[in-house]
Amino acid sequence: FAAGGLLGLLGLLGLQRRVSSARLERFLKLCGRNNMQVCCPTTPAQYFHMLRRQVLRRFRKPLIVMTPKSLLRLPACQSAVAELTDSTFHEVINDPMFANAKPKDRDRVKRLIFCTGKVYYDLINRREQSDRDDVAIARVEQIYPLKLDAIREVITSYPNAAEDVVWVQEEPQNNGAWGHMALSFREKLGMDLPYIGRETNPSPATGSPKRHREELDEFLTEAIGPVKKQDATEKGKATKKTASKAKGKKQVAA
Repeated sequence: FAAGGLLGLLGLLGLQRRVSSARLERFLKLCGRNNMQVCCPTTPAQYFHMLRRQVLRRFRKPLIVMTPKSLLRLPACQSAVAELTDSTFHEVINDPMFANAKPKDRDRVKRLIFCTGKVYYDLINRREQSDRDDVAIARVEQIYPLKLDAIREVITSYPNAAEDVVWVQEEPQNNGAWGHMALSFREKLGMDLPYIGRETNPSPATGSPKRHREELDEFLTEAIGPVKKQDATEKGKATKKTASKAKGKKQVAA
């Protein structure tokens, strides 16, 4: 570790209390004077370029990586070949939905969400389910050292969301990166960073998958909104389609 090796850790799983958190907040408390790097890559390409950067640098500093196992089997967590061959590591990633959009499209964004780690995929999934196109979601892939210029660039790209910039995380409020990010935003950017997520808890997880999903739904609803209900026509079509499939399977079996 002292020689600049790599330390891989697991993120929040929401199952067992003792193995559910990598205690990101504790590593962030140790950060100062650029003594280490704390990253949370959310794509295979980001993970590859992060490791490549660590090996090719002429200096050595410890690299702390949050690596939740769930991303290994998540279909949405993938990268194109070009992202591996032609890209590099990005400390902050703007929302792909708006990054290359026209200014008039970015003007409709009313809320800007910053997050880190696998909760990003929960957020984009909820945005799709709630049919929202006025919420942008940016990822902080390197939490320390924080690349403030990239964060400023993201904020200024959404002029109508400047008054509603929030931080969303899946860890309890007294865990995770929010404390570090809120302090950095206040001291370096002169702005507050409201929190959305689980309430303060002495345990990093509930120990119950059901309760974990309920809490997840609660803060996703607060951050983006509830899941949009299907209208009667859509429900009818879906029911008929399901019934038709079931009937076909019975005929095959017969």
